[in-house]
Amino acid sequence: MAVGTLREIERAFLDLRWHLDPVAATQAGVKRYDHRYGRYGPTALTPHLAALKSLAAALEETTADQLDDEIDRTALLNELRVTVRRFERERPQAKNPGFWLSHLLGGLHFLLGRRDRTPEEKAVALAGRLDDVVGLLDDARATLTDPVRVFVETALQINEGGLALVREVKAGFDDRVAKAADGAAEAMTAFSRDLERRLDGASDQFALGEEDFNFHLHYEHVLRDTAPELWRYGLHLKEEVEADLANRAARLNEGKEWKEVADRLRADHPPAAGLVEAYAREMARAREFVDAHGLAPIPEAPLDVVPTPAFMRPVIPFAAYDSPGAYSKDRTGWFYVTLPDPSLPAGAQERILRDHCRYELAATALHEGYPGHHLHLVHAQQQPSDTRKNVWTPLTVEGWALYCEDMMGEEGFYRSEEEQFFQRIHLLWRAVRVLLDVGLHTRGMTFAQAVDYLVTHLGVDRANAEAEVRRYCAEPAQPLCYAVGRRDILALRSDFRAARGGSFTLRGFHDAILRYGGLPVTLMRWGLGLA
Repeated sequence: MAVGTLREIERAFLDLRWHLDPVAATQAGVKRYDHRYGRYGPTALTPHLAALKSLAAALEETTADQLDDEIDRTALLNELRVTVRRFERERPQAKNPGFWLSHLLGGLHFLLGRRDRTPEEKAVALAGRLDDVVGLLDDARATLTDPVRVFVETALQINEGGLALVREVKAGFDDRVAKAADGAAEAMTAFSRDLERRLDGASDQFALGEEDFNFHLHYEHVLRDTAPELWRYGLHLKEEVEADLANRAARLNEGKEWKEVADRLRADHPPAAGLVEAYAREMARAREFVDAHGLAPIPEAPLDVVPTPAFMRPVIPFAAYDSPGAYSKDRTGWFYVTLPDPSLPAGAQERILRDHCRYELAATALHEGYPGHHLHLVHAQQQPSDTRKNVWTPLTVEGWALYCEDMMGEEGFYRSEEEQFFQRIHLLWRAVRVLLDVGLHTRGMTFAQAVDYLVTHLGVDRANAEAEVRRYCAEPAQPLCYAVGRRDILALRSDFRAARGGSFTLRGFHDAILRYGGLPVTLMRWGLGLA
């Protein structure tokens, strides 16, 4: 017998989610948890996990009369399973100090950036969270029983940038916030010293393992593929794109290999001081192109292009996007551009800027903005289903954005052979991510081997390659999502075209899948009658 309707269980899940993760609530635009952090030690976590299991059991028993409801039920049930598995088996709270620091700093960052809180609301919430830092980090110390070396090293970098964020908060608010910021900074400094001491005894076992990796593939991404099959797909895609790049390089500069051509072109980049503005211009051009060609509906939501905050730079070496909250009145999205640290030597800054060459700005801007992440996620948040507002897989979100890089090329967005050349380099990068993701977590690949692979096969600056691989180690089954999601969306488009025949339009396909938000592509197929 069912213990509640689907929508009642959905509301109960979200209430529990916000209670467990107050920072996610702040990000979503839910204000009532703004003053505190979550707790992830065993005593606090155990009842939450029991409640999540209870909700999963209720979902398994409840009925859904409509196909859309059944799709939401499946997505929500998978979300519950993945969340429980993460805390019980993968245990980032026990292995990764960055788990705690990202929660801490995200809680401040989202409060600072959101425009739907009054200055007084922000001050009260910031003071509460800053006062809670001591307790949060005490819990972290007690819970980090199996620290992993690469995660500790990353956390030390994050903490350094986080102290800069706390100083920024102190300077911008009243005395009560400043006093709380001083206490938080002292606690974070002490936590950093503790992390340094933990390096000697830290484990090198960051790999998730094939069983748990396949669990994510099946339940988080709803893929039939397993790790070995995706390894073979990554190899095939890499070979295919490398052959295409060789042909393109021959047209651009006869007699040169593609990496030599890319190296030459990378010397043409905006200066550091003009990098944010250069991306902003490309973002505006992409938006105008999507609108003029009727490729997708443009959401009523601005997109700000800003420098990446210091505390996020260790894990965002290039650029990234952050969506507005699902329930926030402020519909602004953020596109982060990571600028070179001005304290670096001129040569080091130049090496970083070469990864922002003028010919690859177009693909990056459309990927992150229009019709990529910003357009996609804002449309997801406009759906009436709370599940579709909040539950998503990077397979769909990143797959859609990478699909858009191809689709915009098909529609004539790129202005030169050079821009098309770098879009293919972006695709090669995503093929390599499949190999590194599967390799690191299921095939014994080491951190150093993965860094060398990026440097050798893609010519990525070593410092940026290290930052990339740190993220791959901490986020298993995420890096592969770009290329695999693109593959699945292209296949869905082909089947949708065949089913619609002469009535097929590109806009019709995009409208059909945007209504599913970030739910897995397999569930979209089900809803579209193409399973």
